Amino acid sequence: MNMTRRGMMLLAGASLMAGAIFSTASAQTVEQIKSQGAVKIGMLVDFPPFGIMNESNQPDGYDADVAKLLAKELGVPVTIVPVTGPNRIPYLLSGQVDILVASLGITPERAEKVAFSEPYAGIKISVYGLQDVDMTAPEKLSGKKIGVARASTQDVAVTKIAPKDATIQRFDDDASAVQALLSGQVEGLGVSNVVINQIEQAAPGRFNEKFPLQQQVQGIALKPGSTELLAFVNTFLKKVKADGELGKIHEKWLQSPLPDFVGATK
Repeated sequence: MNMTRRGMMLLAGASLMAGAIFSTASAQTVEQIKSQGAVKIGMLVDFPPFGIMNESNQPDGYDADVAKLLAKELGVPVTIVPVTGPNRIPYLLSGQVDILVASLGITPERAEKVAFSEPYAGIKISVYGLQDVDMTAPEKLSGKKIGVARASTQDVAVTKIAPKDATIQRFDDDASAVQALLSGQVEGLGVSNVVINQIEQAAPGRFNEKFPLQQQVQGIALKPGSTELLAFVNTFLKKVKADGELGKIHEKWLQSPLPDFVGATK
């Protein structure tokens, strides 16, 4: 009997713990974040120029500037938490971060897991590879080795169009995929225009763009159901688009105007 009661108490305790864990994934409000005294924003630090570690070993880049501007609008200090492509959504849902400004492409699949803001950035994804290898159409990927960053939109896009006998090699991040291309482990990549620009600077003339996969917009991500916080973030984005602040950040890090498909407000 004592063991039964003890088991019931342990089960009740486990249920309370499970409830506490579940609560970290529940919707958030502006007031809840303000009451914390700071906002935890997750961002990639291995996706230049959107996310980097600077000379002082601090998160920097396009996403960092947007995160800091958002925290200023919230009226609280920001703690930037480095995340990876695969773990960024789990970090948000588990409460390890409050918000993601992490180059997260807006897709229907991801929209089932998180609440997306309107776009704050955008990139083009293409197949890119060795100059002398014919990969100018999806069927030309037959028998080829193509690298992608695991769990990225380029991973999804390449997987969708690649022939069955193509080998898709998945890496932890874009940097690892690029190294695989430079070292000859793969013949091509599914990769963004931002990363292509970096490869062209590091190895001019060795590679070229084969064909476009898709145009992608990136959104700030929140926990599901965070309706009031989402409205705040969207109002913030409309403001910084209208007053030119977001455009200045884009010019600073990408040396080009904010794309029309990002700059248009709803």
